[in-house]
Amino acid sequence: MQNLGEMPLLIKYLLPHEDSRNARGEIVEAATERFGYADLNQRISKMANALASLGIEAGETVAVLDWDSARYLECYFAIPGMGCTLQTVNVRLSPEQVRYTIQHAGASTAIVHPDFLPIVVDGWENANPLKRIIPIGADCDLPPCTVPFAPDLATLCNDASTGFAFRDFDERTTATRFYTSGTTGLPKAVHYSHRQIVLHTLGTLATLGTAPIQGRFHADDVYMPMTPLFHAHAWGMPYAATLLGTKQVYPGRYVPANLLRLIRDEGVTFSHCVASILQMLLDDPLSDEIDLSRMKMLIGGGPLPNGLARRALDRGIDVFTGYGMSETGPIQTVNLLTRSELEADRDDQVRLRTRAGRPALLCEVRTMNAACAPTPEGTDGEVMFRSPWLTEGYAGDEAGSARLWEGGWLRSGDIGVFGEDGALRITDRLKDVIKSGGEWISSQDLEGLISTVHGVSEVAVIGIPDERWGERPMALIVSSQGPAVVDAVRQSLIAAADEGVISRYAIPEKIVTVEKLARTSVGKLDKKALRSRYATDTT
Repeated sequence: MQNLGEMPLLIKYLLPHEDSRNARGEIVEAATERFGYADLNQRISKMANALASLGIEAGETVAVLDWDSARYLECYFAIPGMGCTLQTVNVRLSPEQVRYTIQHAGASTAIVHPDFLPIVVDGWENANPLKRIIPIGADCDLPPCTVPFAPDLATLCNDASTGFAFRDFDERTTATRFYTSGTTGLPKAVHYSHRQIVLHTLGTLATLGTAPIQGRFHADDVYMPMTPLFHAHAWGMPYAATLLGTKQVYPGRYVPANLLRLIRDEGVTFSHCVASILQMLLDDPLSDEIDLSRMKMLIGGGPLPNGLARRALDRGIDVFTGYGMSETGPIQTVNLLTRSELEADRDDQVRLRTRAGRPALLCEVRTMNAACAPTPEGTDGEVMFRSPWLTEGYAGDEAGSARLWEGGWLRSGDIGVFGEDGALRITDRLKDVIKSGGEWISSQDLEGLISTVHGVSEVAVIGIPDERWGERPMALIVSSQGPAVVDAVRQSLIAAADEGVISRYAIPEKIVTVEKLARTSVGKLDKKALRSRYATDTT
């Protein structure tokens, strides 16, 4: 029972009070709209009243399909604050997978940017499960749909009153749900309670805010996400920035030149992204005209290549890494350098800044053997986690949840090693999933599609290093038809992408024929040997 006067850990308490002296910043959307934190509070109340006016009640799930925007930030607070569950829909999944996640989540309502209306209107295997669709933008053309369209979101919110009564409730109420792009098969649903999100916010701020010099995040920073808001709460940073009352900039769709202009014009000092986004920023011609020396850039979602780290350091960017998973909230380690490490030369700086880092505050991160016994320092083991904000499991997947928590620790599926410096390095992956630009690509799904192409005898899909994307898939094919089969495979995959079965980014650039595929002693594909053989392939 909650004690009298005890404040539950609810997301609404991450919002600064309207009269808070800490809320000095403003919210900026792609340099076209800006408002203060007092306005943010009112806009969140208006959104909650607007949704309630449509009959949306506590316990329902509301799906959001949008680019990074101020209204998305408002959804972060308004929807969970009503006692509803916010489903942040991964719009990078194939249309078929997007529809699966909405149906699996049991969403009653979808708030949809015009770019994504075709996905939620057409293509359902069964009847469209949504009760209503709220379009974003009054001027968008609404296609025919069996589900009624509500008035557009801006009109609804403008007509709504302020002062929504956000009540207290159980802090373990589910606040958010999103779907991992998975290792194999359909996306898996992870979910987080208000309590977990608040604790993750506090743990992240404590870790980044108490750094002695490098990587600090504080109230005078200017924050702009370059990890989508649909992906693991944008690593939790919008909640952290809001609690601090810092200036926040939301860029809409990620276009490198636009991101660079916002960095320059709005004075952005802190962001986070996968390595491929950083690569695109540095490759853009406008990059040479912009001073990036005030930028702190947290890289996650995959390794930070040494060459890219060096390029960022040469531009004066305070680049560093973090590590976690969708299932871990996500932050578990942050690669903050000590004072002595910051004195190292450039070569050592590159090596130090590409580690996974040391455990964040309140996080236990260990490497363990198959029996869940800790491995000694300097010895590889599977990376496993304990912290107050780990997901309890996959919604509707008891078997998958049991595997995730087998042994009483959350299992990462990654292989890592702790060094004498107490920092973690990721060295390999237990599974053969490919991580490209921060998104998972299933090698088994691709193999299944390719195996149906006439002339393919055997196939293996592996991940090979890529300077821009971290990894890209490579298809190795045994065929009696020789190289002629390559075009047939490519056309088949393009057709699968057109049908929404896979995403376009899953199509391998490299499809090659080989005489045979390496196998283990029991006849299984030896993908470790294949990766070793083809990692530097220039075919």
